[in-house]
Amino acid sequence: MKVINPYDNTEIGEIELVTIKSAFQKVERAKQAEVTMRALSSFQKSTILNQIVDGIKERFEEFVTTISNESGKPYIYAKGEVQRAIETFTIAAEECKRIPHESFDLDASAKGKGRRGEYRYFPVGVVFGISPFNFPLNLAVHKIAPAIAAGCPIVLKPSSKTPLTMELLNSVIAASDLPEGGFTVLHCTREVGNEIIQHPNINVLSFTGSPAIGWEMKAKAGKKKVILELGGNAAAIVCKDANYGLALDELTVGAFAYSGQVCIHTQRIYVHQELVDQFKKDFVSRAQQLTVGDPLAPSTNFCVMIDEQNAKRVESWVNEAAAAGAQVLLGGNREGAYYPPTILTNVPKDSKVRNEEVFGPVVIIESFNTLQEAIDEVNDSRWGLQASIFTDSIIQLNQAFDELEVGGVIHNLSTTFRVDEMPYGGVKDSGFGREGVKYAMMDYLEGKLLIR
Repeated sequence: MKVINPYDNTEIGEIELVTIKSAFQKVERAKQAEVTMRALSSFQKSTILNQIVDGIKERFEEFVTTISNESGKPYIYAKGEVQRAIETFTIAAEECKRIPHESFDLDASAKGKGRRGEYRYFPVGVVFGISPFNFPLNLAVHKIAPAIAAGCPIVLKPSSKTPLTMELLNSVIAASDLPEGGFTVLHCTREVGNEIIQHPNINVLSFTGSPAIGWEMKAKAGKKKVILELGGNAAAIVCKDANYGLALDELTVGAFAYSGQVCIHTQRIYVHQELVDQFKKDFVSRAQQLTVGDPLAPSTNFCVMIDEQNAKRVESWVNEAAAAGAQVLLGGNREGAYYPPTILTNVPKDSKVRNEEVFGPVVIIESFNTLQEAIDEVNDSRWGLQASIFTDSIIQLNQAFDELEVGGVIHNLSTTFRVDEMPYGGVKDSGFGREGVKYAMMDYLEGKLLIR
């Protein structure tokens, strides 16, 4: 399989896709590593994870340019992704020392007199991780690092659009003291991946991608543990008392970072009616100031989408909304895989660009009168990953936290805010379970009780 640079359509590498037979052999090797991985001490796991950190640091620029080349991600964002991957492995190197356990008396019941209980967590087995193209390093690392910290072998299928980054990480991990079979990269088709999900030696499925595929995989997984991160349609609320300049700064980044190809991309912005007209003008002005260019140039902060097919999809959604009466304030003209920053208003509620995950550089700005109206608009969605609210009122913040139907409410920051130790995940069609090193580890562990 050829890997193409989305910026200039040049070939940058080639990856061999494995057959079902060879994929099953890789799963068998991971299964054989279970005993060795389970026996690793916290010190050994921490040492391995820190070795991986050192390896990424040594090849930092190589990781950055590989991500940028194969995904079209601007250098500044690729650099941030590599820094976050380092943080994720560093956090895992600490969290592996803090796997919970407890000891307790059982004499609250008459039968328990003189008895004690001990509750400990053990590795659940082989993890099958599937990661997407938009963060080809760190979203994979959010499956790999917790698995190693928990003592589980992991087989990782990266996106076929961005496989080279994972090959680079594979070479770094191979140089560490991780036992053979503890980490395996699997380049395969979706059909082969579906067979792996049902393999009896897979104990956990961790998938990041589209809801249609994710829920189908969960149905196929049977009794396996499943974690799904399935994207969103993130909304932000800008209240009358908001720090106006802060909201503009944060939401410009939230709307257009990596051409909107982020699960928590700011897709909808609801602005108080007394601010909305000025906000639209200022937001258009900010979007026009984005620097478009070569993704490897440090000054570039906006670039192409992952491929022309996705750019055409975004174009069709915007055109559909415009034909139904939406006003295009900026953008809307595609050139190949490049789709410009696009801002819409007065968008009909039945439009795809309003209801689905656009996964592109498109944002909708609408007005509201009361906070309850804004909350109802945000909740009028099958998605529920993250939402933002810009306000200086603790009363309004608490109301939003209580009533917004999302996995995370972000105060005075973009919807795209994420640090790698926080519990991250959604409700409704946005997912099932939580990522974040400590929280992911709990899905890779199983409790066992001892009565003495």
